[in-house]
Amino acid sequence: MPIRLRKFIGTILIIVLVLVYALVANTIAVATLGNAPWWGHLLYFLFTGLLWVLPAMVLIKWMAGPPRK
Repeated sequence: MPIRLRKFIGTILIIVLVLVYALVANTIAVATLGNAPWWGHLLYFLFTGLLWVLPAMVLIKWMAGPPRK
């Protein structure tokens, strides 16, 4: 697969990942954190704010292609 096509597909997938992830994370927060203290909100959003990086790293590594020899 050409690198330009791989990067285009990866970019679209990262945008979709971020949008879906934000929607799901906020839906879970609204459903579960209603009566939580401020530090509960802080910990939840800190954790979920960093968690999306893991699948994005996999996509970015795929976009870069196989390692050059």
